[in-house]
Amino acid sequence: MKRLDEIPLFPLNTVLFPGGLLPLRIFEARYLDMISDCMRRQCGFGICAIHSGDEVGKAARCHPVGTLAVITDFDRGEDDLLQVTVRGERRFRIEASWVEQNQLQRARVRWLAEQDAPLAAERQPLVDFLARLLRQANAPFSTMTTHFDSAGWVAGRLAELLPFAITDKQRLLETDEAATRLEILYHELLAEELTR
Repeated sequence: MKRLDEIPLFPLNTVLFPGGLLPLRIFEARYLDMISDCMRRQCGFGICAIHSGDEVGKAARCHPVGTLAVITDFDRGEDDLLQVTVRGERRFRIEASWVEQNQLQRARVRWLAEQDAPLAAERQPLVDFLARLLRQANAPFSTMTTHFDSAGWVAGRLAELLPFAITDKQRLLETDEAATRLEILYHELLAEELTR
């Protein structure tokens, strides 16, 4: 049996995919302490979509699959809140979790394999659509390094940037094969948009 790793969790009303960037404003003491600890130890934390509960206050119940996030940039904003940008690294499945006294959640996780694939030629319209979205997006998305030849990268960025329901994004995150993720995006979520 594979060894499980222990990580802190940051439940959010969003889904982060491997290769994605996510700006965060940190103000709760539990997450300020978590960010400080992660920076000191040079390690990441898990971002999981909320299944039930809220981002603030009592610990929320998370979906079982999330993404390890590593801090790529940090600063104090004009409102004096800590602002960090994180990058999604790899997916995990929560095997066990618990809530500490300060309401920070921790979990033992099993890492999930990322089965990427080259982008199929017939899905080029998705790349063109994504390129337009990135040109219109604000930083950090507008300045990110692109990997338009990767089905996983294209699927992840489309899922992050478009206003799909959290349940649809979570279903995509839980899909192991990148090519399947892209096909779900194309046939179920984007086909009508692309033919307009």
